[in-house]
Amino acid sequence: MTAIDYAGADADLGIRMMNGWDEFNYPMDEEIVNFMDYEMDRGFSDGGQGGSESDDDYTLLTRVSDTSAAQARRGVDIQGIPWNRLRITRQNYRKTRLEQYKNYENVVSSGELVDKKCKQMEKGGNYYEFQYNTRLVKPTILHFQLRNLVWATSKHDVYFMTNSSVNHWSSTSRILTEVLNFAEHVAPNERHHGSLLEGFTRTQISTIAVKNNLLVAGGFQGELTCKVLDRHGVSFCTRTTLDDNAITNAIDIYKHSSGGIHFMASNNDCGVRDFDVERFQLINHFHFPWPVNHTSISPDGKLLTVVGDHCEGLLADSRNGKVLSSLKGHFDFSFASAWHPDGLTFATGNQDKTCRVWDVRNLSSSIAVLKGNLGAVRSIHYSSDGQFLTVAEPADFVHIYNTKADYKKRQELDFFGEISGVSLSPDNESLFIGVWDRVYASLLQFSRRRAYHYLDSYM
Repeated sequence: MTAIDYAGADADLGIRMMNGWDEFNYPMDEEIVNFMDYEMDRGFSDGGQGGSESDDDYTLLTRVSDTSAAQARRGVDIQGIPWNRLRITRQNYRKTRLEQYKNYENVVSSGELVDKKCKQMEKGGNYYEFQYNTRLVKPTILHFQLRNLVWATSKHDVYFMTNSSVNHWSSTSRILTEVLNFAEHVAPNERHHGSLLEGFTRTQISTIAVKNNLLVAGGFQGELTCKVLDRHGVSFCTRTTLDDNAITNAIDIYKHSSGGIHFMASNNDCGVRDFDVERFQLINHFHFPWPVNHTSISPDGKLLTVVGDHCEGLLADSRNGKVLSSLKGHFDFSFASAWHPDGLTFATGNQDKTCRVWDVRNLSSSIAVLKGNLGAVRSIHYSSDGQFLTVAEPADFVHIYNTKADYKKRQELDFFGEISGVSLSPDNESLFIGVWDRVYASLLQFSRRRAYHYLDSYM
């Protein structure tokens, strides 16, 4: 994972709509960076003369308003963007966005190489439908390569990052609740061996995971903070390493073969650490040849996928970290991985703009190459029933692949803004997408498509 100087990270972390990563020197064309501000300055419908009508249009543009499924069916933009007031149509803006978005690469031209070698899978799937968009929820991102900052624990409950806080959103009550504020002092109120009782102050959070009644937050200096959701306060705090390059890149919470809950932390110091949640003790510490950006455990708990700052991924024995096989096919660094519930196939997401699917019975090559539109594959998840694979790009697009159709058919969710995370609810009924944007930050909710639409009014 690329190291970034975060001095002054307490400053406004918002971005202009569609500007990519100007605060992080992310390469985006100035024309697209300044488009929205240019339109705001000139006015939208008065020929650029300004005045009260322009002020009204600015208010309309920036007004916090939610969008329901019923409104979307009547033609309202799901993000509430008033395209009829803008000097560009949605279709033309999408075309410009596709032409000018710059994908971040650690290996030069990896995306161009994929564009020449791979074709996209057929669109036409219709598995999830828009349910609701709330702009009361404002997800944020601190490191541009780490996008696992949204987690659904039920079809109505979502946890996500906003600046320094982990928040909870209930889509039924429409209530937003702060769970932990890392801008303040956070310390454990339980005693466990190895826990830092003094806790942390002003922790910069890089990644989170929420699952099995457990929230784990990882920080830029190797911090780990654990909270059991139905207990008061924080249970455990530790610093995994004192290495200068210590950022926590990903956390995987899983059920161990013993029946207990474990979590695995992937760090930039090339280490992967496995913790037992019952006693919050370090059980295993594995070392790999390069910084580890993501790991995931197979459903039976025996195998471990390892991806990071190398074009090749690894399949390892989860008990001892021994490498069993390399995964060759990607052209850049990888930042995501996920297992199918059958335990035979898994997927990896890469900055070469592809997600590759692998079969453990033959790892000589991937069995599917799923190409995106704009940029790197930053987040991937299988549905708990194994029917779908969600693949999130850094911005604008989430793809839902039908595994029963051998990944050859997909649904494309199309919107505007950087993606902070994507998460399926455990029952697969809801899909949540965090959108980070200076004006249109929001939480998009999609529901599993059913035949009984008359129930919409009760949801």
